[in-house]
Amino acid sequence: MTFFKIHLFLLIALSVLTVVVISSCSTVPYKSDPHLIGYTEQGVASFYAMKFQFRKTSSGERFNQLAFTAAHRTLPLGTKVRVTNLKNNKSVVVKINDRGPFIEGRIIDLTRYAFSKIGDTAQGLIKVKIEVIY
Repeated sequence: MTFFKIHLFLLIALSVLTVVVISSCSTVPYKSDPHLIGYTEQGVASFYAMKFQFRKTSSGERFNQLAFTAAHRTLPLGTKVRVTNLKNNKSVVVKINDRGPFIEGRIIDLTRYAFSKIGDTAQGLIKVKIEVIY
């Protein structure tokens, strides 16, 4: 092969690889499944440890402790939920972008920032109600 043909082959191979990688990236819907709107659940909420900062979530996004996001075991990624602290009635809206929590008895893992808006991070756990809103 000539020098030109080798470079052309590499350019085409790189282009194909780029298309494959981009098309395999996950996409997160902007709205919840309409059938889920109004779904509620009660249980215990926790927040992520700092070691997860900047790691990839199940949605492909980088985890950010300052974002309004959360992990839930089964709700579709991209679902927006209102999380209400049952003790003080404070609430926050978060987007589900990860899977978890994987500790029995917990229904949602919030970012530290979202948790701090409705509860005391020194407690670590709060009883909440979650409701799918959109």
